[in-house]
Amino acid sequence: MAVIEARGLNKTYKGKTAVANLSFDVHPGTVTGFLGPNGSGKSTTMRLMLALDNGGGTCTFDGRPFASYTQPMREVGALLEAKPFHPTRTARNHLRMLAAANGIPDGRVDEVLGIVGLADVAQKHPSTFSLGMGQRLGLAAALLGNPHTLILDEPANGLDPQGIRWMRDLLKALAAEGRSIFVSSHLLSEMALMADELVVIGRGRMIANGPVAEFTNRSRGNHVTVRTPQGHDLAALIGHRLAGQGSVQAVEPGVLQVVGLDAQAIGDLAFDNQIRIHELATQQASLEDAFLEMTGGAEEYQAQTPVAPWRQGPPPGGPQQGPPPGWMPPGGAPPPAPPYAGPPQGPPATGGWPDSRGGQP
Repeated sequence: MAVIEARGLNKTYKGKTAVANLSFDVHPGTVTGFLGPNGSGKSTTMRLMLALDNGGGTCTFDGRPFASYTQPMREVGALLEAKPFHPTRTARNHLRMLAAANGIPDGRVDEVLGIVGLADVAQKHPSTFSLGMGQRLGLAAALLGNPHTLILDEPANGLDPQGIRWMRDLLKALAAEGRSIFVSSHLLSEMALMADELVVIGRGRMIANGPVAEFTNRSRGNHVTVRTPQGHDLAALIGHRLAGQGSVQAVEPGVLQVVGLDAQAIGDLAFDNQIRIHELATQQASLEDAFLEMTGGAEEYQAQTPVAPWRQGPPPGGPQQGPPPGWMPPGGAPPPAPPYAGPPQGPPATGGWPDSRGGQP
């Protein structure tokens, strides 16, 4: 089975760097997740790997560049677009055309249609397919040549929850057969379940490359929460033990947050110094926590948090008195009521109160 070796990939558009000197490996038997914010250069990197874009650097599959294969689908399967097909051919004929160009027997077409769950719509035109069905057809094309390597750009887009789980199980099973799988996704919770290794980029530059656990362990979100009535004393002992290699802070009276010591070490330290512990809990950062922390300064497009209009200050026509009727903030709590002004003092200054029939008295 083949190793993907990318070395010094780079690409510049009109003087702007899209990919900057990226180097990484994807090993057989692993699913390697490719992560980065929108606009970080993931799709461009994949196109460079397959020689679909002009740029610098090299990428080899089993020691050879993609362009050197005469029947490339037998070596590398790729899905870079959601609906990469001719709209007037049936799904089956689309795959038959690709099979003929790569010396693949027709029998394999029906086999991959069954694998991706499209056997019942094989004679339909893909132009009628949903986004999720289009993704399945694109994956069928990637699998057509039974390749040793798969490069997939956001293959779960448009899939329902069952489809996403099916995709995860399929890719893990293919990796277990010894294939090299390189897949990008914005579904971080799914990537945490599927990927063995990560390549994380931002603004075209490498941020991290290695095992998923190693990436999440770098996050400041990994800490131990300690609840104790002797917080000051324990904090001093922990600070001395850490000697600048971590941190301890009081997040509220009697509650410490410790980075750099595990729960067992903290518990032993408290016991040895006769300090009472009421709670000792390890908090593990998720892949999402670590990703947002590591890529926070590498977003190409940064949106602002929306603010309720009535909180933005008075409008040009004069001061606004409060939120619109029925407005509820994101947390669900109602806005504060205006101060009580006392009971009405009488009828309006002109016209009087309307009577029960809706008219004037």
